Amino acid sequence: MLFYDCPTAPNPRRARMFIAEKGLFLETRNISIAEGEQLRPEFLAVNPRATVPVLVTDEGTILTENLGIAAYLEAAFPEPPLMGRTPDEKGLVLMWNAIAELQGGLPIAEALRNGNPRMKDRAVTGTVNHAQIPELAARGMERAAAFFEMLEQRLRESRFVALDHFTLADISAFVFVDFARVIKMRIPEGNTATQAWYDAIKARPSAAL
Repeated sequence: MLFYDCPTAPNPRRARMFIAEKGLFLETRNISIAEGEQLRPEFLAVNPRATVPVLVTDEGTILTENLGIAAYLEAAFPEPPLMGRTPDEKGLVLMWNAIAELQGGLPIAEALRNGNPRMKDRAVTGTVNHAQIPELAARGMERAAAFFEMLEQRLRESRFVALDHFTLADISAFVFVDFARVIKMRIPEGNTATQAWYDAIKARPSAAL
C-alpha cells in the first residue's frame, strides 16, 4: 500500500492515527499543502480532487476519503476493532464520527478558510479557487464553540465519544479539537471531561505521529 500524507493538515492526521492504531507501517509520500503540491500534475494524476489523505491499496484501488480509508483498513485488518463489532456499535461509531466531522471539523475549517488572510481565494479545498465569505468565518467560530459544549456533555456520560472504548470517532474528535488551535480556540477551562479525554488520547503513541 501507498499512503499520501500531509503532516500539517487534520484529515491526513486522522488517517495516520488510524493506520498507527492498526499497527501498520505503510510506504508514505508527504504532500505539502503549503507549497501547493496537491495541485501539481503528478499528484492530480493520483487524485484529481487535489485532497489528502489518499491510500492506494495493494489491488491498485485509490481511496481519497477518510471514511473509505478507515473502512478498507478495518476490513483488511480487523484487529484491534476501531469501527465497532456489533451492528449497534458500528452504527454508533459512524454516527459520532459524522457528528465530529459535521459539527466540529466543518465549522473549524469554515472559520479558518474564510477568516485567515493567507487563504484568500482558497476558501474551499480542491482545484477551484473560491473567495472567502467573512460571515462563514463568524458562523464557524460560533458552531465550533457549540461543538466543544456538545462534546463535553457527551464525555460526561461516556469515557469515549462513541463506545466504552477507543474508536474512529475518538480519532476524528481528537484531531478536530487539537486543530481548533488554528482559530485560537481551545478546550474551555470548565470542560473537565473533555480535557481528561483529550489528555488520554494525546498520550497514545498514534497521537504523536
